[in-house]
Amino acid sequence: MENMVVRVDDKQINISNPDKPLWPEPRITKFDYINYLLSVSDFLLPYTRNRLLMIWCYPDGIGSKRIVRKAMPEFAPDWIPRAFFKDKQWILLNDRATLVWVANLAALELHVPFDTYLHINYPTELVFDLDPMDVENFDLVREVALELEELLYSLGLFCVLKTSGATGLQIYVPIEPKYPFEDARKINEFIAKYMVEKNPTKITLERVVKKRGKKLYFDYLQLWKMRTLPAPYSVRALSGGTVSVPVTWEEVRRGFRNTDFTVFNTAGRIRQIGDLFSPVTTEKEKYKQNLDEILAFIKARFYTN
Repeated sequence: MENMVVRVDDKQINISNPDKPLWPEPRITKFDYINYLLSVSDFLLPYTRNRLLMIWCYPDGIGSKRIVRKAMPEFAPDWIPRAFFKDKQWILLNDRATLVWVANLAALELHVPFDTYLHINYPTELVFDLDPMDVENFDLVREVALELEELLYSLGLFCVLKTSGATGLQIYVPIEPKYPFEDARKINEFIAKYMVEKNPTKITLERVVKKRGKKLYFDYLQLWKMRTLPAPYSVRALSGGTVSVPVTWEEVRRGFRNTDFTVFNTAGRIRQIGDLFSPVTTEKEKYKQNLDEILAFIKARFYTN
């Protein structure tokens, strides 16, 4: 089938080559991908809403050339939500129709920043990205994540986490969006350096990949202006159709693999256990946390002249 027209809410969208395989093994077509996104849209969109979208497009499927789009394409229909920032129009992934439209571009990864365009420079969470250099040693990722949870808990901070969809884990601490990135970075740096001090043989903050050895890279720097991570429930352009999926801390303790979560089982998982990312999306008003005391301590201890 060369093309088809689908109706999403009140919009008609032309889908080109719906039968085209975007993942070869197991075979996932463009139409399969669109159906997956619609099945999780109620849980994906609350996080992407009003964030400047960056999409990784693979017109010929995974393994083909990647096209990164950071601005609204000129051919975008007028109904696509948008925001103007730094001399360009950006897509706002605010509704199901826009989700299907970007999927038709073979946008296989959906990346968003940590702030909304309504409050630029004020992140909605602290975020830590645990990235293993030894991709076979996921147990190290789990171990460090559990130590980080314990540290955050000792600071009075609630957190949730999701898989990267690749090899790591990403921990989110929902906060009041009143702290600029500069202040959020101070807290992230304090926590990261403490974790390395306690685990010097396991963790590194080294930015140069070849200097990390097999230590886990504790990335606290990703939390910055216009840097991004894959949205929750975004698929990754990797074999198997793996998804960046929220998980429980109990699952981390028991053990799993990123490859356990794919386009084939994620929607069913949400139906079974619910949306584990709701504390930073649909229930954020209940969970957003104040950082005043922690920030005051760090500034007094490390940033006084």
